[in-house]
Amino acid sequence: MLIGVPRESAAGETRVAATPETIKKLKAQGHVLRVERGAGLAASVTDEAYAAAGADLVERSEAFAADLLLKVRSPSAEELGLLKPGAALVGMLNPFDKAGLQALATAGLTSFALEAAPRSSRAQSMDVLSSQANIAGYKAVMMAAERYQRFFPMLMTAAGTVKAARVVILGVGVAGLQAIATAKRLGAVIEASDVRPSVKEQVESLGAKFIEVSYDTPEEKEAAEGVGGYAKPMPQSWLDRQKVEVAKRVAQADVVITTALIPGRAAPVLVTEEMVRSMKAGSVIVDLAAGKGQTAPDGSVGGNCPLTEAGKTVVKHGVTLVGETNLPALVAADASALYARNVLDFLKLVLAKDGSLQVPMDDDIVAACLVTQSGEVKRS
Repeated sequence: MLIGVPRESAAGETRVAATPETIKKLKAQGHVLRVERGAGLAASVTDEAYAAAGADLVERSEAFAADLLLKVRSPSAEELGLLKPGAALVGMLNPFDKAGLQALATAGLTSFALEAAPRSSRAQSMDVLSSQANIAGYKAVMMAAERYQRFFPMLMTAAGTVKAARVVILGVGVAGLQAIATAKRLGAVIEASDVRPSVKEQVESLGAKFIEVSYDTPEEKEAAEGVGGYAKPMPQSWLDRQKVEVAKRVAQADVVITTALIPGRAAPVLVTEEMVRSMKAGSVIVDLAAGKGQTAPDGSVGGNCPLTEAGKTVVKHGVTLVGETNLPALVAADASALYARNVLDFLKLVLAKDGSLQVPMDDDIVAACLVTQSGEVKRS
């Protein structure tokens, strides 16, 4: 099969969907690889490295004129015009973007959104959300350390003792756990909160203290368990109690990292403006949900904190709020390497031994990821 790998055109997107490592493996399977010149430069991958792995270096139009296109982000309207009807597309296509999916269907593409893969043990090797969230959690702590004007670890010096930074992490999925581990390596004192009681053991195993909130009703307990590895919206009664406990910790924190996302819904508010006001001057909030929160009356979209401004770092009430919307792109080399391996493992399910595309709908991973086919959107 003719497989194309273009350079990503979305603003700030530095990742690439294939690396020399995965190109070499696809080449060994008999596929022809066309990589757009410069596709990997932002991820520290040279054209020479692609050529050495067996790829053909081509112009943009030739990369898009492939039977199968590998991308990081969903194609723009201009890019859709370069794709041939009937082609296949694999990438992070935002399965909750109805207009975007309809555009892919109208273009006649067989499209697979990797974010839609089930959170099962079999799908772990192709779980793009986890691989990229892992990087985001690490980078969030590094960005916080850069902007925090004090040390993270406790230091005992001739000039006196410097206290360790207090870090509060809200949302303990993949990103939150990596944030805990990274902050611990830097010597911080860490507390973490999540709606799911099952993560307490994981939090404590990484050296953090779990902020516990009781579950007083069966409804609260059921929601706390989540579905398929994802958190569910919690009842207001529990949220009110959690807010009180979290507010106490946030007021004492030097750094707060928020990671809470709910697929298909606006990110929940975890740090209110009142909480920000209670924080010490010079404190830092890194909001991994920036741009995915609730829409304010003025049309702006925050994150887990309504004061967050997507794509910007701002100071409000003496607190620095980091609203970077694509942290994995700031660690492009490793982010691309992990993402490309996710893609390669998924392709094993849809590429037959003779190199043709297959769509086995009896495979739960393929069925979940298929979002458009034969001019139709496959997700409701």
